[in-house]
Amino acid sequence: MSVKTEPGNFFEDFKPGQEIVHAAPRTVTEGDVSLYTALYGSRFAVQSSDMFAISLGFEAAPVDDLLVFHIVFGKTVPDISLNAVANLGYASGRFAGAVYPGDTLRTVSQVIGAKENSNSKTGVVYVHSTGVNQRDEPVLDFVRWVMVRKGDASSPAPETVVPDLAPFVDERELVVPEGISLAGYDFDLAGSSLTWDDYQVGEKIDHVDGMTIEEAEHTMASRLYQNPARVHFNQHVEKDGRFGRRIVYGGHIISTARALSFNGLANAFRVCAINAGSHVAPTFGGDTIYAWTEVLGRIEVPGRSDLGALRLRTVATKDHACADFPDKGEDGKYHESVVLDFDYTVLIPRRN
Repeated sequence: MSVKTEPGNFFEDFKPGQEIVHAAPRTVTEGDVSLYTALYGSRFAVQSSDMFAISLGFEAAPVDDLLVFHIVFGKTVPDISLNAVANLGYASGRFAGAVYPGDTLRTVSQVIGAKENSNSKTGVVYVHSTGVNQRDEPVLDFVRWVMVRKGDASSPAPETVVPDLAPFVDERELVVPEGISLAGYDFDLAGSSLTWDDYQVGEKIDHVDGMTIEEAEHTMASRLYQNPARVHFNQHVEKDGRFGRRIVYGGHIISTARALSFNGLANAFRVCAINAGSHVAPTFGGDTIYAWTEVLGRIEVPGRSDLGALRLRTVATKDHACADFPDKGEDGKYHESVVLDFDYTVLIPRRN
């Protein structure tokens, strides 16, 4: 019998230096944007209003930065993580030009590292993925590493290469979309008067609100991003897996936490970098997500008096409100409620 289906790549199939062109370019539509809003309820004015965005120099309301991330990421799943045990982390994520409805995105990845685990049944693969638009202009690139099963435990492992990754994106690599000016930024319409000047390094913000994840919503989100990882969809298989049920796509938690952060960071109008991130624990349908944020750094953007950047660390928890800022203990272990630790950089208006 001939076999025409694709089983996905296993750990032994990856080789450092290998380039993978991912299938199915994706044209982003207004429908994608509306569904993304319905899933997370994000309220940032720049992504919500053409009028507001145009007043700052955008062509129209740009596509939410994390929706861009999920679409670019989703393209990689069939080739990189279809046989994954877990997505372990992110680094060196840099957003470039704005994306608008009608743009078509596609993704290419390069394998930059691999290391077999001691059990000889799995290994960690490091990939650098780049998303470009229909004009071959980069819109986003990032590194992620993922634990992947071996198809045959006795097969030889790829050469061991562990890349040296920067702890955060250098401020010289942060991109402000061309033609943007915040001189006329309307703080009333944005929903907050807080500017770059009002945040201090080390302060912590409890975003207060919680959002319960419904089974249908997290499944729909993964479909929206064309992310076919079995652990998110196939309960028939996952009932016999590690957790006995499907797990929520980690990016769903990132977007939920970002939406919750509006309460306290409403003027953080653009994510310009993903510095680091880890999915600390799995999340399941029915869990309620809360979030808090620590300000890690204040960055002056060269030549700009109208905007600055904040390096932020957002921690998401499940079924635990964040008034006590649950975090790591002295032993380095996370509080049992923590599911996400996400380090990223945003652009925000300065007080003129």
